[in-house]
Amino acid sequence: MFVPLIEKKVGIEVYATTTPGIGGVLRHFPEDFVVEEVLLNGLKASVKLKDKIIPSPEQQSRSKFERYLLCVLIKRDKDTFLAVKALARSLRVRDEDINIAGIKDTKALTAQFITIRNVSQEDVKKITIEGVELHPIGYFHTKISSRYLLGNQFRVVIRSVRKPKYIVKERIERTLEELKKHGGIPNFFGHQRFGTIRPITHLVGKAIIKGNFEEAVMVFLAKATPNESPELQIVRKKLWETRNFNEALREFPKKLYYERVMLNHLIKRPEDFIGALKRLPRKLLKLFPQAYQAYLFNKFLSRRIAIGVPLNAAEIGDYVVSVDPLGLPSFKFFKVTSYESRREVNDAISAGKLRIAIPIVGFGQQLSGGLQGEIEREILEEEGVDINDFKVKSMPELRLKGGLRTIVTPVNEFSIVGIYRDEANPGKWKVDVNFMLHRGSYATILLREVMKARNPVKAGF
Repeated sequence: MFVPLIEKKVGIEVYATTTPGIGGVLRHFPEDFVVEEVLLNGLKASVKLKDKIIPSPEQQSRSKFERYLLCVLIKRDKDTFLAVKALARSLRVRDEDINIAGIKDTKALTAQFITIRNVSQEDVKKITIEGVELHPIGYFHTKISSRYLLGNQFRVVIRSVRKPKYIVKERIERTLEELKKHGGIPNFFGHQRFGTIRPITHLVGKAIIKGNFEEAVMVFLAKATPNESPELQIVRKKLWETRNFNEALREFPKKLYYERVMLNHLIKRPEDFIGALKRLPRKLLKLFPQAYQAYLFNKFLSRRIAIGVPLNAAEIGDYVVSVDPLGLPSFKFFKVTSYESRREVNDAISAGKLRIAIPIVGFGQQLSGGLQGEIEREILEEEGVDINDFKVKSMPELRLKGGLRTIVTPVNEFSIVGIYRDEANPGKWKVDVNFMLHRGSYATILLREVMKARNPVKAGF
C-alpha cells in the first residue's frame, strides 16, 4: 500500500490495516480538531465555558504549602510553547514557572491543565492574550506533569470526503475492526512530533547527539523544505549558501521567533553554535534529540510490521510491560520474553495484562533480544549511531537515558457521531468522530489509518 514519502522520512513506513481509506481533509477550521485533557482522577479540561470545572474546597483554599495554581488553558490555533511564553510574559514569571502535562496540537482548539508557580487567581483573571483563555481552578500541591495525565479526548471533523456515506461508514468500521485485532493502533510518534510542513526536528536531534552542533543550527535555521511557502524557502536557501546571519535576520519574518532569537546570538558570536542552541527554551531544545529517539522508534516498529512480526503476540527476546487497571502501561514492571515464558506471556497479552514494548534508544536502555533486537541493531548501524551517543557530552543537559514504549495503544470510546453534508465543501461529506487515546499517543496515527491520505500536508496532518 502506498505510503507518502513525507511519512517515510519520519520513520512511518507502513500501515497496520489493509482497508482502503476514506480520504478527506483535517483542520479546515481549528474547531474541527478539538483536544481535551483527561487526568487520572477523571478531571477533564473542557473547551466549553459552560462546562467550567468546580474546584473542591481543598483547591479553593491556599496555604503556604500550595504554591501552584492549577488552571485550564484553552488555546485556538496556537503553538503550546509560544502560548506558555506569552502567559509567562503577561504574568511576569519565568517560562519554567509554568508547567504542562502534554504538548497540544497547534492548528486545533485545545484545553489542557497547567500549573503556574506563585501567582494568584486574581492575577490570572486579568490575562488577555489573543487565541488564549486561562481559567483558574484552585491550588495544587505540586507542579503538573505527564504522570498526572490519563490521556486526551478527541472530537475530529474530517471534511471534503468524496466517497458515499455507506462506503465511508463501512471503511471506518472495517479499519477499526482490523486495529482491534492488532490490540490497537501502532504506537508511532505522530507527524507533529517532527513537524508536518517542515519535518526536520529529528534531523536537528541527530546532529546534536552526534556532536555536530553547527549542522544542528544550520538545519534548524536554513534547511528548506518543499511544503513551506516559496518566500521562506528562498530565505532559508540563501542562508544555507551564504551563512550571512545579519542578512538572514533582516529577511526572516517576525513570526519565525525562535530562528530570530538564534540569529541574534550568531550575529554577535558567529562560531558559538552551542550558545545559539541554548538560546532556545530548555523544553524545546530537548525536543530535538527526543525527536530523533522518536524517529528511531518509528523505524523499529515499521520494520517489525513490514516483515510480518505480530503486534499482539510476543516473540522470544521481546520486552513486555504490565498494564495497570486504567489501561496505562507500567514501565517499572517489564520483562524479556523467553522460550519458557512465551506461552504465559502471550496469554497475558491476550487478557490485556501485558503489552509488547520496544526501546526508546538511550545510553541507559538495552536493545531488545531475538528478531526485534536484530531489527534495532540493523537500523542503528544504517543510521551510524550508538546508544552512547545519547550522552551528548558537550551538552549534558540534553543527555537521554532512554526507556521503553509499547508498540500498540488501545482506541477507547470510538464513535462516528455523524456523516453530514460538508457546508465548507459543497457536494462532499464531513465525518464527525469521537475517541479517547492514552497519554503519549497520537490521534493522527489513528486518523492516517482511517484516511490513508496520499498527501498528508494537504490533508491537514
